Amino acid sequence: MDRRNFLLSGTAFVSALTIHAQDKSANLAVHVSYTGAGTVDKSHKVYVVLWDNPNFITEDAGAPPIGLQGVSTKSETVQFDDVQKSPVYVSMVYDPTGQWDAASPPPAGSSLGLYAIEPGKPAPIALEPSKTAKISATFDDSSKMK
Repeated sequence: MDRRNFLLSGTAFVSALTIHAQDKSANLAVHVSYTGAGTVDKSHKVYVVLWDNPNFITEDAGAPPIGLQGVSTKSETVQFDDVQKSPVYVSMVYDPTGQWDAASPPPAGSSLGLYAIEPGKPAPIALEPSKTAKISATFDDSSKMK
């Protein structure tokens, strides 16, 4: 095989691997609405949290979230790109203190929500490779961090 053919076949192989890897990822757009009494702004954000299993609602949650994005309005859409897992689960947290670093558990009194069909049970969100799934989730002050 001459050098030109070798380079062309190598380039084709790398391109095929890249396309194959891209096919496994998906996107998720979450429109979150916080209807509670708290003020949402740059300091007091609503965080949308992406999980790869539903165990995050138990004390023995196990793995950390696979994504987290904050919004500074009561109703906004966030997008998680290049999600490698399916299904995924979504929860929401409102930070009433304005001081949560989002790297530790939410402070006491934080409003909590989750994307659910059945109350209290996280609903799985199936993602398809190379597509963007869209969901809407609303939460209020009825569930709080203890």
